[in-house]
Amino acid sequence: MEFRQLHYFVAVVEAGSISAASRRVHVAQPALTRQIHLLEEDLETRLFERHARGIRLTVAGQALYEEAQQLLDRRTRLKARLTALGQGVVGKVSLGVTVTHLWVPQVAGLLGRYRERFPQVAFEVFPLLSGPQLERLREGTLDAGILYLDDSGQPGLETRLLQHDSLVLAVPANSSWAEVPPTRLEQLADAEFVWGFRSASPVYFDRMQAHFQRLGFHPRVVQYGADNIAILSMVAAGLGIAILPAASSHHPMPGIRFLHLPELDACAMPLWFAWRPGNDSPALCNLIELVEILGAPAGPAQG
Repeated sequence: MEFRQLHYFVAVVEAGSISAASRRVHVAQPALTRQIHLLEEDLETRLFERHARGIRLTVAGQALYEEAQQLLDRRTRLKARLTALGQGVVGKVSLGVTVTHLWVPQVAGLLGRYRERFPQVAFEVFPLLSGPQLERLREGTLDAGILYLDDSGQPGLETRLLQHDSLVLAVPANSSWAEVPPTRLEQLADAEFVWGFRSASPVYFDRMQAHFQRLGFHPRVVQYGADNIAILSMVAAGLGIAILPAASSHHPMPGIRFLHLPELDACAMPLWFAWRPGNDSPALCNLIELVEILGAPAGPAQG
């Protein structure tokens, strides 16, 4: 029993005769008659009672007609769903985003534009630092990530530059630094800093440390936070000051003042969009295409 035969059978029932159904489905009458006979042979039962004034469904034929309508409707819905999945217009994309970039205009704009184009694709967004993102991308438990990388040459990953970031100084709003902002890092030599762990984002950490070493600056670290949100909370509590991605200033926190220093603006912190090349999800392919259309900005982002 084939879907084509069921389609012909339903057409005969609804048209009331083989000849009328032939015109409806654009199949020659002998060929249509043969397909109905083949269906009856396959099911080993008569579906129609034939008489001088036309045809009438048997009990088995009536049962098949009711089931056939449902089967053909389900087939149509399934075909439409699979087509939509294949074109990436439905489904889901799991995306990791570095914690401080969840509110950055470029990232929010990318997600918003994708949603406009593909409203039936669901995002699963995970706020993750770069280190955990890399692990999950390589494990295949994330479709894509927005994270810090040293360059585009990442084993087992494809990448596109998403934006350029820099660094910014975060100080308590009621501190002397907020009243009289420093202009050079050397003025912060005796300040107490809140810092992050290297394991959370090795590329970001090493790039920042290398920049400070070139400047001969060695921050006095007295507190540690698990991620940038935790670090900002500690700064707001007056536990120290911190140097963070400039993107942090896109989500102001009460009790914090963000300050720009030329030496921090000069530290380029590229943010990349990354995915595994073996992932052939159409929904992901559409997101990659949108990243390439939007492109990367020419210079460092300012907070």
